Amino acid sequence: MMTKDTDEALVRVDAIVGRAADGGWPGRLESARVDVLRLDQAEAQKSRLRKITEGGVEVAISLDRGLQLRDGDILAWDEARGTAIVARVDLNEVLVIDLGGLLNGPPEESMTTCVELGHALGNQHWAAVVKGLRVYVPLAVARAVMASVMKTHAFEGVTYEFVPGAGVLPYLAPHEARRLFGAAEGHRHLPEPDFP
Repeated sequence: MMTKDTDEALVRVDAIVGRAADGGWPGRLESARVDVLRLDQAEAQKSRLRKITEGGVEVAISLDRGLQLRDGDILAWDEARGTAIVARVDLNEVLVIDLGGLLNGPPEESMTTCVELGHALGNQHWAAVVKGLRVYVPLAVARAVMASVMKTHAFEGVTYEFVPGAGVLPYLAPHEARRLFGAAEGHRHLPEPDFP
């Protein structure tokens, strides 16, 4: 839902209207004037946020706690004017470590490798999310540095690759996404502002 405070030229958003790629939205947005609210990965995790769009419109977001903004979320739609505000979330790459190769080895060796991998990641102070046989690590430093750490340790039976953050997001629960993408920017849990 969108309300516009005319005195302040402020658009208040308390719900996501839709997704730019879903339903009938692509057709509607094609003929609309679309303003973009660009967010970094830490900002996208916040349920309370105040920011200015690329077109100069101030937006105050006040969503239910636990909701996170995703790339392509439609924050405001004014059918009469044919205007929309759409979120664009710039997520960093993610190092995806695949532990599947450890399944065929002796359990003791696999456990040792997992502990050593955990120690190596912890020693770098890198946030991580473990899901199934994969470990997701946000790009916290230069890609070459992270690749160098993995090559230096050369964990047998462990492979890794760098993938776009947007490609990982669908596989994560909201709290995992907050841990992964919020931590990469040094995000601290600060009180979120309340908007009147």
